[in-house]
Amino acid sequence: MPAPLRPVRRRAAAVLAVLAATATALTTTGIPAAGAAGATGLFGAEHRAASSAASSAADVYLSPDGDDHASGTAEQPVRTLEHARDLVRARTGHLTADLTVHLAPGTYRQSEPLVLDARDSGGNGHRVVWDGAGSAVVSGGRQVTGWQQVAARPGLWAAPAPSGLADTRQLYVDGVRAQRARGEVPVDLTVTSTGYTASAGTLATWRNIGDAEFVYTSGETLWNIARNGLGQWTEPRCPIASATGTTITMAQPCWDNSNKRVEFPDIPGRTVSMVGPGKLTNSGHASYVENAYELLDQPGEWYFDRSAHTVYYLPRPGEDLRNADVEAPVAQKLIDGGGTAAAPLHDVTFRGLQFSYATWLTPSSPGGFSEIQAGYTITGPTGWATQGLCHFVAGGTCPFASWTKMPGNVSLAHSRSIDFTSDVFAHLGAAGLELGTGTKDARVSGGIFTDISGNGMEIGGVDGTEPASGVQVTDNHLYALPREFHGGVAIVNGYTQHNTIAHNQIDHVGYSAISMGWGGWPDKIGSPATPNPSHDNAVRDNLIFDYMQMLDDGGGIYTQGLTGTSMADGEKVTGNVIHGQWGLGKSVYTDNGCTYETVQGNVLYGAAYANVASRHTDYRDALGNSDPTLVKDNWWEEGSGDSDNKGLVTTGNHIIAAPSDAPAAILGNAGLEPAYRGLLDRRIGALAVPEAPSRVGTATAGAGALQVTFNPTFADGGSPLLSYTAHVLDAAGHQVTTADISAADFTDRAHLRIAGLDAGQAYTVTVTATNAQGAGAPSLTSAPVKPGPATVLPAAPSGAKLRTSAHAATVAWTPPTAIGDSAVVGYRITVSDGRTIDVTGRDALVTQPSGKGMFRVIGGLAPGTAYTVTIAAVTGAGTGPEVKVTATTPAA
Repeated sequence: MPAPLRPVRRRAAAVLAVLAATATALTTTGIPAAGAAGATGLFGAEHRAASSAASSAADVYLSPDGDDHASGTAEQPVRTLEHARDLVRARTGHLTADLTVHLAPGTYRQSEPLVLDARDSGGNGHRVVWDGAGSAVVSGGRQVTGWQQVAARPGLWAAPAPSGLADTRQLYVDGVRAQRARGEVPVDLTVTSTGYTASAGTLATWRNIGDAEFVYTSGETLWNIARNGLGQWTEPRCPIASATGTTITMAQPCWDNSNKRVEFPDIPGRTVSMVGPGKLTNSGHASYVENAYELLDQPGEWYFDRSAHTVYYLPRPGEDLRNADVEAPVAQKLIDGGGTAAAPLHDVTFRGLQFSYATWLTPSSPGGFSEIQAGYTITGPTGWATQGLCHFVAGGTCPFASWTKMPGNVSLAHSRSIDFTSDVFAHLGAAGLELGTGTKDARVSGGIFTDISGNGMEIGGVDGTEPASGVQVTDNHLYALPREFHGGVAIVNGYTQHNTIAHNQIDHVGYSAISMGWGGWPDKIGSPATPNPSHDNAVRDNLIFDYMQMLDDGGGIYTQGLTGTSMADGEKVTGNVIHGQWGLGKSVYTDNGCTYETVQGNVLYGAAYANVASRHTDYRDALGNSDPTLVKDNWWEEGSGDSDNKGLVTTGNHIIAAPSDAPAAILGNAGLEPAYRGLLDRRIGALAVPEAPSRVGTATAGAGALQVTFNPTFADGGSPLLSYTAHVLDAAGHQVTTADISAADFTDRAHLRIAGLDAGQAYTVTVTATNAQGAGAPSLTSAPVKPGPATVLPAAPSGAKLRTSAHAATVAWTPPTAIGDSAVVGYRITVSDGRTIDVTGRDALVTQPSGKGMFRVIGGLAPGTAYTVTIAAVTGAGTGPEVKVTATTPAA
């Protein structure tokens, strides 16, 4: 009998993208040194030979050691991107061949973006190609040197800030992102209209308290994790303006935009934005505080004292700051290109370039980061009351849901026929690549997107202006993101037309992998989705796994709002393989107002409570029909039978008990095409210990025992995770015991049990992750809990169903609402043929407090046979009563 279906894991190597056809590989330990040159000249004999056949007399050559007074030939290269642009600009009017800008190996440092417009375009049927040959880095960073040990703080080092560094939100050591100093809020907080009253004046004694910010995360309250955000899909941040005595004043307008979102007067609790709550949940308590000197206590943490112009860092084991490449991002954009609708930038290729070390300072401003979804934020002094609320409020700005998009560190708008080929987007502080309003016929292929603070790639917008169209995003690897703004998405696609997202691999991401569409939320109040220009978009043949590793309420592919005008031109989601979800959500999530969606021929498994969902009423008329949706010929675990639910058509889908039950052709075709699979074997930056796990929660498991759960790290340091260690601390913060679990076992179980504790004492827990490089920093501390007795069994599950095919059946149930005095950690399924199946995993933990249904597939069944299945919940008190269901498999 096959075991219950579990996600197939494939390690996603930390990679650096170049096609097999591209020339020089990047170094594996970080950015090439500035001015690095081949042994036979600035460009090297191999580079010159490879490019000579395609070179034009108009070509321009750059080197980090060049001279902007030079002519720009291979023998006399210029130094800066701006000067190269000016040489190109003087030549584009008379092109008889493609004009290539050849970047010699090395680092090209930018304090301001390279600005491109229509004058920098190709012409006469030819292109301008910016070619880094896989060895050129466009960097917005400044090297931090002159490190000295701080006498009064053993282990702490300090260095003067480099010239031009006024502020930054990131620091990197040998290509490895450091953690801004963070820790628990050291006082109790009571919310006021302008911030908080603290239980003590501790924060008022900190140096530079105006640099610190509160971060608000979310979680499952059953596991002693407070919901502190603006929805389980968000992680807002607000700076502290000042602290005087016990009075903490928060920065405006971030505070109001996060706590005063206008609500419908006749719909209690429903914001007019219709996305999340009107204020920070859990009474507005902060989950943790970040960016303070006083919090520097873990290896890998840093702090920039702007007033003293000094950078502080606690090195990780093995790091030597005297020899390390320490980079502080200065620029907020590396390329800012486009033009106007009438005069766009066009026919330009960026090939073999690495874009790194850019920051984004808006979240550090009084506006903060008042997130609403997918990196979009509420901004402006009256944003909470008017922004994007259109006709629903007096003075609302239109169109509905036109909130503020996170910018791209590489950003283009009003551009035509722009290609990004074999490029790397890494070590970035905003979104990686933004193809914004008016982008047409762009291609992004063979690229790597990793170690990015927010969204990996953004296409189009939601402001109702000219939609992006004809964008093809193919054969890219996006992984280990977002690293700072954890509600970000690997690929965000707004209002667009004729776009294709295909053959990409997306893995190890904190929230949803791909987000499509916008503006569907009015169906929450019985209104139709916002009209928009989207149509003819396709998401096909992608491989998505290990997604939603940190936040909830998303999916592998998430879509909402109108996707077209009919089933013919609506969005097509086909041929994708999606598995290994961690957070609460769905494989393909058809959310509010998702209309004219086709979900066909995908392989979907390892999701929390649905493979494809959900039904929504189409409010464009009063007929009560569903939003037109076709769910056809998928291979999945969900097992829903054929039906036509008022326009939601489900037909021809197949239950699978293992991935091998799905067609090999679909499995083999999804993800990177063969010519691009070498991307998976490359990495960027030095190998490092893993990032800390997140959202640690605890529950009693009986007298003297605790159950511990947490979210795994999705940034593994370029080396596979081996294990996790839970550290149990007493009330004084002293470690009393530890417990280990392998990474593989934790993936299956999602919790561990620790016994031998004092039933009368409250304990907190931190968790560290370990790979071959060692153990990473500990997580933030869980809330305290006493390991009291667990003696009351849970109630029986309800709503049991058995959805059968000839050889397999999906057993579905609703978790019990009464669970006794412990948390649900699993279920026990018995089958009338004598088998017992223990159900564990993240979904077993999170579906109960959320009230979501669960399912598992039972394989190895005989056709035409009656089966009885029972399901019982398991807690620290034991196994509860069963619910029973019987069904007969159809004849083969």
